[in-house]
Amino acid sequence: MAGVEMFPKEYGYVVFVLVAYCFLNFWMGFQVGSARKKYKVPYPTLYAIESENKDAKLFNCVQRGHQNSLEMMPVFFLLMVLGGIRHPCVCAALGSLFLVTRYFYFTGYATGDPKNRLNIGKYGFLAVLGLVGCTISFGISLLRG
Repeated sequence: MAGVEMFPKEYGYVVFVLVAYCFLNFWMGFQVGSARKKYKVPYPTLYAIESENKDAKLFNCVQRGHQNSLEMMPVFFLLMVLGGIRHPCVCAALGSLFLVTRYFYFTGYATGDPKNRLNIGKYGFLAVLGLVGCTISFGISLLRG
């Protein structure tokens, strides 16, 4: 296949981690949909208002956990795609760590106590920091030729 030769063969691991993140994101979206039904928050309402819905905080925590993961997605994908060209196995490992911590971030948040998102979820930022390092390393390697 034309163009595939420019990537290390281990880059496939990077691709699989990115696809796994997409599935995690779909699952989180389904959880938000279920919370909409459970807490009676109709579309297109993004966040429930506490004065109008006694379960607003519970719904908003589920929604916010998903929303934060959506906000992190472009940064995560960019760092994985670029850093993975030079360091595919390291990025795949860091990306897998990020994926696992995102799951716990979301499920912790969805308990209704926002502090629970950080129990394990906080370690995801270490994975992102590692991905930044891999991407910087890739940039330096390009400049050195």
